[in-house]
Amino acid sequence: MERAGVDLYWLPLGAGGHSVRLNGRVYEAVVATLERRPALDLYHSALVVLVPEGRFVIEQAPAGGAGGEARGVVLTGAVGARFAGRARLFRYELRRWRDGVIPDAAEAVESPHRLTGDVAIARRVLALAPSVPAAVWGRDELRAGERWNSNSAIAWLLARAGLPAGSIRPPAGGRAPGWDAGLVVARR
Repeated sequence: MERAGVDLYWLPLGAGGHSVRLNGRVYEAVVATLERRPALDLYHSALVVLVPEGRFVIEQAPAGGAGGEARGVVLTGAVGARFAGRARLFRYELRRWRDGVIPDAAEAVESPHRLTGDVAIARRVLALAPSVPAAVWGRDELRAGERWNSNSAIAWLLARAGLPAGSIRPPAGGRAPGWDAGLVVARR
């Protein structure tokens, strides 16, 4: 059995759900038109971290109900606007979930992508998870030049842990909105 590692998963935006997928495609079509480029597939990222103490999933997702400790919730943030985060419908959570699952892992593309087998770095990724900025999802309140989202959190975490997050790219023909925002904020 492997004793350490950090694996990156690229999940098609909206995998397992039609509403998010449709909204993502509409969003990408508008952005691509404005940027005068072809529309690309959109990806959401998640991590599986292996250490001798166990296996952990790190992923940002819509806030669940009670029992956040069981899902390994280490922080929550607002979606759209800080005031809206008072309602669970407009909150997200970052999970560092021991023995957790990535619900749509079967739909992941070019995944898992092993980033490291170094136990010290894997432990650093786990230790840093509660320190990810809880910025408002879908806003650029951190002035990173791009809206903060789940990809921002994963990029921030990898960069702060010392992994070469700036050279990581989503699968061919796709993009990961928010990734660069995480890199910019991690460098500060």
